[in-house]
Amino acid sequence: MSVGIKSSFVNGQFVEVRGDEQILENRNPSNPSEVVDRFARADAALASLAVEAAHEAAVEWAVSNPQFRADVLDRIGTEILERREELARLLAREEGKVVREALGEVDRAGRSFKFYAQEALRTAGEKIDSVRPGVGIDITRQPVGVVGIISPWNFPIAIPAWKIAPALCFGNCVVFKPAELVPSSAWALADIISRSGLPAGVFNMLIGPGRSVGDTVMRHPLVQAISFTGSEQTGRQIAAIAVERMAKVQLEMGGKNPLIVLDDADIEVALDVAIQGSFFSTGQRCTASSRLIVTEGIYPEFVARLVERTRALKVGDALDPKTDIGPVVDAKQLEVDLDFIQSGLAEGATLVCGGEVIVREGGYFLEPALFLDVKPTMRIYREEIFGPVLSVLKVRNYEEAFAAAEDTQFGLSAGIVTTSLKHAEHFKRNSSAGMVMVNLPTAGVDYHVPFGGNRGSSYGPREQGTYAREFFTKVKTSYQLS
Repeated sequence: MSVGIKSSFVNGQFVEVRGDEQILENRNPSNPSEVVDRFARADAALASLAVEAAHEAAVEWAVSNPQFRADVLDRIGTEILERREELARLLAREEGKVVREALGEVDRAGRSFKFYAQEALRTAGEKIDSVRPGVGIDITRQPVGVVGIISPWNFPIAIPAWKIAPALCFGNCVVFKPAELVPSSAWALADIISRSGLPAGVFNMLIGPGRSVGDTVMRHPLVQAISFTGSEQTGRQIAAIAVERMAKVQLEMGGKNPLIVLDDADIEVALDVAIQGSFFSTGQRCTASSRLIVTEGIYPEFVARLVERTRALKVGDALDPKTDIGPVVDAKQLEVDLDFIQSGLAEGATLVCGGEVIVREGGYFLEPALFLDVKPTMRIYREEIFGPVLSVLKVRNYEEAFAAAEDTQFGLSAGIVTTSLKHAEHFKRNSSAGMVMVNLPTAGVDYHVPFGGNRGSSYGPREQGTYAREFFTKVKTSYQLS
């Protein structure tokens, strides 16, 4: 292998770097002059080899001993947790998430593997009588086969973990393509998995562009299922490809998540929930609350204090322990954020604070932007931005707030801050979002329960927890004359 250049992992080994591949440089968004790692880009041919290796390994892995699978997954989880500090710093350097948030993400990744280590031993099935005398029925679940996993850049280790762990747990082989913006965390995860005892071909990782590597994985006839997290536009394209060749598909896409603050809310709780949900992780979360809907009674005081709290947030290097908000992930995303800010101004919204680029070491630093006088027709209110940009809509009462929250093409997460049991229960029961938060940020979910939304946010079975079994297995009904 060429010195200093890392590569993809295929059929049980890291691929030898020949020297004629395109080289991907992974740079630190806090300081783009710093190269975190260099990678040899995979191509379509290598992607095909990875799929074929997974296919060859699939027959034996599908019937492997559940205790063996449990031990492998537990070893992976243990090493992730033992190296949490190192992995968190790596994540912060390549994605820009501040260290304390990166630590939480790494912890979640390790615990996901440990959770599915236990799930591997909970083999589910049913044995029932037929309506025909003397006939017995077994209902069992079997692995799907080869699963293509495509993950986004905003959670470089947690999202791959919560996809890869259940896939392996239920006896599937994996071909994993991480986002090219964040290959270092994916490579570190592959390195850990390479020492876990998995047979060759069961897990493969490809670092390369979506237009060649990702496309090959999606279209390959030996890939029986595709799990994707990313934009709604790309998700729709993947769904069409999967349906055309009758592959299973699981999509987690965008969100434009509302947070309602009612007049009876505890204002300190409301401020904490709004700041965390809207601006932490630089707003680069599909569960971020980028639409704040506030009733008129609490609006003046709440907005005044929200402006004060927003201005107090420290933007800076993700490795600095004093930093509240790290950089935007790259120059392209920074341009997107600035375009939305200009759009908000052009459509008549009032930018009361933030929205300015902070020039520091070339990093992609953006002051958190807070807009008032927002109308429901504005782009900043309707479209997912994926940056630290928050829109505030003033409404009269709960009924109007609920209607505004529902006015979206998405349906991932929704929140409400209130001390009213009546309104809290109504919101939980009637919200069309897949996940509902009461007096908690819309961003922040557990690893052992289902994750997903409705409408334009998600398609297919839920991720995480015991519900992951639905996607990563297929049901078989067997009859036998006794």
